[in-house]
Amino acid sequence: MNIKILLATHKQCDVPKDSIYLPIHVGRALHYDKYFSCQPDDEGENISCKNPYYSELTAIYWAWKNLKSDYIGLVHYRRHFCLKRKGSDWDSILVRKEAESLCKNYDLILPKIRKLYIETVYSHYDHTFDGKQLDNTRLIISDICPEYLSFFDKAMHRRHEHLFNMFIMKRELFNQYCEWLFPILEKLESYYDLKNMDPFQARLIGRVSERLLDVWVMKNNLCYKEIDYIYFGKSNFHKKVLGFIMAKFFGKKYTQSF
Repeated sequence: MNIKILLATHKQCDVPKDSIYLPIHVGRALHYDKYFSCQPDDEGENISCKNPYYSELTAIYWAWKNLKSDYIGLVHYRRHFCLKRKGSDWDSILVRKEAESLCKNYDLILPKIRKLYIETVYSHYDHTFDGKQLDNTRLIISDICPEYLSFFDKAMHRRHEHLFNMFIMKRELFNQYCEWLFPILEKLESYYDLKNMDPFQARLIGRVSERLLDVWVMKNNLCYKEIDYIYFGKSNFHKKVLGFIMAKFFGKKYTQSF
């Protein structure tokens, strides 16, 4: 079983030794002054130059157009899938044997849901970023793939979501997902002058895409397995909570990642 899990990174980082992981330098086309010993996302057919807006999606696009494998997944240099704890966090990262077992039994693997509790997916996005971005996405879906519209609405009204664009899925499904996703995002991109936006806000294409994965999964009635993930790095839990409170109750939008 040929599985490749892209490890999206914009800097030198630790990489699991397991051969299922393929570190990929995202946004390489904009940073020729930096060299990492990993696969750049600007070879072959690519959208590497759009990384400031598409984030890790430039790695996904590169894999769609250039990588040949039976299963494709994506993690981040600071977030890794974990099936079960085995002592240290690093030792707990998903390995080939575990991934193969999961792929034999499920259409795709997703990270544990993030529960929003007192917010819906839409209201949380509207309070923290700009709900108009989701409104525009809905208009695009109603125009180019209206069969997904009811599922988009359902996803927006839920109080949980799968985030980070993390997944592992069969190549056939991966192709179908990309064929559906990127035309929507390309159209959404045309609504904004991204080059003249604040860099944090300009990453809206990547943020919206995170909310679209669940739409696609629901519409296609896919059998998926949620597993845990490990975050490597300093946790800013208190800042996250404060940021959420300020956004929901005082109208202060997010201006940075927490």
